[in-house]
Amino acid sequence: MQNQNYTVSGTNIDEVKRKNAASGLSYKEVMENLAKTGGKNTKVYSDTEEEEVKRQIHPLN
Repeated sequence: MQNQNYTVSGTNIDEVKRKNAASGLSYKEVMENLAKTGGKNTKVYSDTEEEEVKRQIHPLN
C-alpha cells in the first residue's frame, strides 16, 4: 500500500489531485478556447495579433 498524504482535516490529497486531473478543462483553459473561437469578453485570453489581422483584412495596395 502506498503512503497517502492527508490534510489536517483528513482530506486525501492524492485523491483530490487525481480527481482534479480527470475533471476536464480549467476556467482559464475554457476562456482561452472561447477567445480562440470567438467568445464574448475573452480578449484578455486571446493570443490574436490585432495588427496582423488588420493587415490581412486591409492589405496595402
